[in-house]
Amino acid sequence: MSESAGVAYGIACGAYTLFWIYLLLGWRKRPRGGALLLAVGASALWTLANVFVVRNPSSTALTLAWVSDTARQVSWLAFVIILLHAANARMVRWPIVATAIVAIAQLLGVFGIEASFLSQTNLHLGSFLAGAVLGLVLVEQLFRSVPPESRWALKPLCLALSAGYVFELYLFAEGFLFGLLDADVWEVRGIAHALTLPLVAVSAGRNPDWAFRIKVSRDVVFHSTALALSGAYLLAIAAAGYYVRFFGGDWGRALQLTLLFAGLLLLSVFVVSGAQRARLRVFLNKHLFPYRYDYRSEWLRFTQALSSADGALDLGESVIKGLSDLVESPGGVLWLRESGGHRYCVQSRLNHPAIEVTEDEGSSFCRFLAEREWVINLEEYRSGSSNYAMLELPLWLSEISSAWLVLPLKSGGVLVGFVLLSAPRTPVDVNWEVLDLLKTAQAQAASYLSRMQAMEALIESRKFDSFNRMSAFVVHDLKNLVAQLSLMLKNAERHKHNPAFQEDMLETVANVESRMRGLMAQLQEKRSIDPPRRVEINAVVERLRLAKRHQRPPIEFEAGEEEAVEVIAHPERLERVIGHVLQNALEATPDDGRVVVSIKRMGEGSVVLSVADNGCGMTKEFVRERLFRPFQTSKAGGMGIGAFEVQQYVREIGGSIAVDSEPGDGTRVAITLPVVVRDVRDEIKTVVMTQGS
Repeated sequence: MSESAGVAYGIACGAYTLFWIYLLLGWRKRPRGGALLLAVGASALWTLANVFVVRNPSSTALTLAWVSDTARQVSWLAFVIILLHAANARMVRWPIVATAIVAIAQLLGVFGIEASFLSQTNLHLGSFLAGAVLGLVLVEQLFRSVPPESRWALKPLCLALSAGYVFELYLFAEGFLFGLLDADVWEVRGIAHALTLPLVAVSAGRNPDWAFRIKVSRDVVFHSTALALSGAYLLAIAAAGYYVRFFGGDWGRALQLTLLFAGLLLLSVFVVSGAQRARLRVFLNKHLFPYRYDYRSEWLRFTQALSSADGALDLGESVIKGLSDLVESPGGVLWLRESGGHRYCVQSRLNHPAIEVTEDEGSSFCRFLAEREWVINLEEYRSGSSNYAMLELPLWLSEISSAWLVLPLKSGGVLVGFVLLSAPRTPVDVNWEVLDLLKTAQAQAASYLSRMQAMEALIESRKFDSFNRMSAFVVHDLKNLVAQLSLMLKNAERHKHNPAFQEDMLETVANVESRMRGLMAQLQEKRSIDPPRRVEINAVVERLRLAKRHQRPPIEFEAGEEEAVEVIAHPERLERVIGHVLQNALEATPDDGRVVVSIKRMGEGSVVLSVADNGCGMTKEFVRERLFRPFQTSKAGGMGIGAFEVQQYVREIGGSIAVDSEPGDGTRVAITLPVVVRDVRDEIKTVVMTQGS
């Protein structure tokens, strides 16, 4: 017997021993689990006895090896009989009798063994051949006795046992015919049986009534399968290369090397391909496990993705990645509800082309997401599924060819946003299990995003609190300055003709003016205002143009129509916010540039005030992420309040603001405001007043 036989049986012994220990640690003392534990333990002793035979082929070792072989076979047959009893108790009597007869025949054959381990009596070899046949019959009976809907739990075990018994059938049938076992087949016998252990483990995990706390790692199965497929592929390439070299003549070696290089290159492409790995993972999850996902590992990975934000990815990108990894999608886009607004804007994207679209919260699409909370499968929608009879997709979404799934993000009863996932790398069946996992994951993602928005709002609120505290000190200083001016005015009646008093008065006024300028440089004016009323927007723009007539470039005003346009607003605040937009345009534009203000009615309900310049411009990222955030500014001496106040006030009076800008091409700010609808009584009143005058 060769040394390779000892190594092979030693490896098999190690595999059986480790599997036996694993089963023992998870055993809960149930009969079926105990029978499996006994069968695996007997197999471990059998492989160990064969190792001793290879090392020391004495008669004692030979007897021990064959007895342990009988014990192994009887143990596995007993395990199958116990399972068969659970399926059909009436079929158990004859298998027990047959197993006992086979075991007695095998033990009787032990006394007739010869000095050579491979050369045995016909009784001995025939009894083992009968054991293999009996095993195949019992496995077939077990499979047929189980209801079809429950066979998935026993399929791996039946496949493993059938493969082992077929191997035994081949080995002992040939030995029975020739009176001598094939040495090469016998050497790999232990390895052949050990290779069936993963299938046994899968069945043990699928059958809770065996009472094993056993878990088959999906990662181990995936990597082991990938490694086995890679090995089989390389063996096939090697065999093809050998064939080419053997029959290729003078070009044989060159062709062999070329074929091997091409094979390795193709394997490398497969290894680094995410799509191919995704297909293999989906195939294994679909055919080897009762559930598609390992929920523990998937949840840990998803939570880790969310908690590791601010690294290579921000929180929005991490949410997209966590959700897309669950369904083998390469990426997508995240929309979030703007703070204090009524629209959903793009917040983040991952492996997706840039897209700048918004969706109003009152649209039928957003209402569908908020009310139904469905994961929208766009493939089903395009196929005309009746599930989406009440859904009307936005035009921009219909035009995205790679769009696949839309996931609503709802937290606390509010639609925080939604995620659009791109088509997967490999076809994925979006069944109930996938939908349940996505719904649970999106709920957690929505919670994270909602907390992020709440935290940002809290930070902004704290900044305003700090700003207000600073205002208290400024007000105190202003109070002192007002006191100085009041005292000066009080004494002016008596000392206004005194040159010394006049000189002191001028110094006091100059000091107060200097200190007030310093205060105004720190604090933007905040004061009480009158109630809102009708304001003629053309007149506001004209006043601002005249006030800034000394600045360069000059402001060009295009009123657009003769009829006055009125809006309901606070005159001073409206003038201040429009003035801020104009001032920003002037500061961003060179002296030889252009700043154009235009007013255009949009039907009867609104008016658009547009301020356009050809100055330095801004990036889209700055406009989206920083322009309207408080305390965010690109000016050296700016406070970052102006643009924020503009947006807040425009929204307060029912309007909206849009910014279109490109670096080097200038900026266009469009403020849309609701106009005052002049009723008939106003027109009659105007006519009467005109006639009376």
